[in-house]
Amino acid sequence: MLLIGESLNVISTKIGKAFKTRDPKPIQEEAIFQKKKGMDFIDINLGPAKKEGHELMPWVVQTVQEVVDDLPLALDTSNIDAIEAALKAIKPSKNGVPHLVNSIMVRPERYEKMVPIAAEHGADFIALMWGPDGLPRDENERASLCVELLYFANEAGIPNEKIWVDGIVTPVNIQQPQLMSLMEFQKMLQDIAPGAKSTCGLSNISNGPPDNLRPILNQTYMVMLEKCGMVSVIADPLDDQLIDIAKGKRQDIVDLIYGMLDGNDPDVSSLSKEMQDYKKTVDVILGKTLYSDSWLEV
Repeated sequence: MLLIGESLNVISTKIGKAFKTRDPKPIQEEAIFQKKKGMDFIDINLGPAKKEGHELMPWVVQTVQEVVDDLPLALDTSNIDAIEAALKAIKPSKNGVPHLVNSIMVRPERYEKMVPIAAEHGADFIALMWGPDGLPRDENERASLCVELLYFANEAGIPNEKIWVDGIVTPVNIQQPQLMSLMEFQKMLQDIAPGAKSTCGLSNISNGPPDNLRPILNQTYMVMLEKCGMVSVIADPLDDQLIDIAKGKRQDIVDLIYGMLDGNDPDVSSLSKEMQDYKKTVDVILGKTLYSDSWLEV
């Protein structure tokens, strides 16, 4: 599983201040940290960046590439001018992996402007399944949106292999059925768009539950999505267990979750406390257990 580090983000007090004051030190420290933790991409999230984004994004890109130039970057802002300015300033990553535009929604007023920019600069892009009516209701609406955007991108000269489809992760405590819908869509993706990659904002699943429960939700759902064909996630570089799972160091956890998705419900009494927690979390995500903040205690 490829990991896109999410913590070079304007919502961080330290990073947000560094963006505002153009202080390179915290930004470069965070980039170096993410590389050491094994991130495959570094996401630069400016948020809307409405006023100064066209100046700020190229500056952040150059600041990061001064200390980490062998990882591709994900350019994360809704400011189209900022994306274009960054693509003009960015250097190719030394590992040869294309940079990512994060993201292009399935709205004509967005993709008709942004897809040509990505094509001109040879960038990959994340195709966000957020349409004119917002979040798709189910996997079939996701599929319809996917076909619309990828057809337009293909016509602009961008092959499926340079497109990373994001079906959108929703919080487990308020939109549980959408998590299953995303898994079903993920299983359909290669039939809809052969060769396309996939990713998601993984931490969205735990947006709302208590902080101590966020890691196991993120970790469990990552493995469930991987079983359905997901190839990357935008994730927290501070979560060492998640990184170990993603890099193949916790096959026991993967085997348990894969087995449950294949219909093999384990004997709880045979499991360690750690494995019991993963089993309970799978049951919550699948809707077999009603979500509550105390699901691990039941």
